[in-house]
Amino acid sequence: MSLFPPPLAPDMSVAKRPTALTWGRLPLASRFLLAPLAGYTTLAFRLAVRELGGLALATTDLVNARALLVRSRRTMELIETCAEDRPVAVQIYGTNASEMAQAARWLQDYGASSIDINMGCPVHKVTRGGGGSAMMCEREKTIDLVAAIVQSVTIPVSVKMRLGWDDTQLTAPAFARAFEEVGVAGITIHGRTRAQGFGGQVNLEGIREVVRAVRSIPIIGNGDVRTLDDAAHMLTTTGCHGIAIGRGALLNPWIFAQLQAWDAGRPLPPAATYAQRLDFMVRHFRLLVQYRGDHFACLTFRKVANWYCRVLRPGHALQQRLVMLDSVATFEGIAEQLRQTEAYHSPDEWTPGEVALKVPSGPTEHW
Repeated sequence: MSLFPPPLAPDMSVAKRPTALTWGRLPLASRFLLAPLAGYTTLAFRLAVRELGGLALATTDLVNARALLVRSRRTMELIETCAEDRPVAVQIYGTNASEMAQAARWLQDYGASSIDINMGCPVHKVTRGGGGSAMMCEREKTIDLVAAIVQSVTIPVSVKMRLGWDDTQLTAPAFARAFEEVGVAGITIHGRTRAQGFGGQVNLEGIREVVRAVRSIPIIGNGDVRTLDDAAHMLTTTGCHGIAIGRGALLNPWIFAQLQAWDAGRPLPPAATYAQRLDFMVRHFRLLVQYRGDHFACLTFRKVANWYCRVLRPGHALQQRLVMLDSVATFEGIAEQLRQTEAYHSPDEWTPGEVALKVPSGPTEHW
């Protein structure tokens, strides 16, 4: 691990930032958030990450407001939570202000700690109806929608957005200013345009412009933070108040505890061993079983199996069994086989090096 730069650079605005955040009236224990990732940030994963420490706020997968109002089975699964899963934000999307406000009120009664409005999703099935990042193309309608949601609830409302639709429409700073005026508690800004999808580099200067655009609400930086150095670079370069981590948490769910220790000036915890990584996978799966039952736990785990295999490298035969997982017994047998490997019993810190996590590619219109 490279040397982690000091958290307080005297000539940067980040120097005066607190090491914890207030999200509206909701105090957060750190300034490091778990970003929503479709299909990954389930209740089971959120709980497993929380047990490692350092996590300020977790956000669910995005859900359609209209589907929430009719209580669709899949939507209710996506927002499943429990007392240990706090504080938690539920991310909603849609284009009808009345429906979005109704959904927010229902979520407040349901027990959500916060409401997050999705203005960042670039996927065509979301943007074609005007949702997700397409909301950044309709200024007045979008501001009125956000204001309606803020006024409908007493819990904090935040917005997650991109820098704009494309490089000719970098509208995030103007939206951030307007959202602060209508009462949002915070903004998470992914440092890419919708046209970029997940390609290219995160524009840190673009995030910095959003930070400069507001007076007092926290701006959370997001995008390409996979290591501690990435996080430090984003904080010091942009002056953002905190960081939301998605794919970086898939590779290293300990990153929140490591960042919290650094922020507090404590020694960094050691990198996880192979044994700890395997134990985390087992904990994640067992929580899936606890909350979804055997059959759906196995189906759900198939989606994340390749990600664990990229880190644990179980070999082709075991990997194929994991991605087609058919029973709890099969999973436990594979875990026991991995415990017999030399890597599991090594006392050394185990780092996987650069592990590429697949993201959608090609024109965003075709996703």
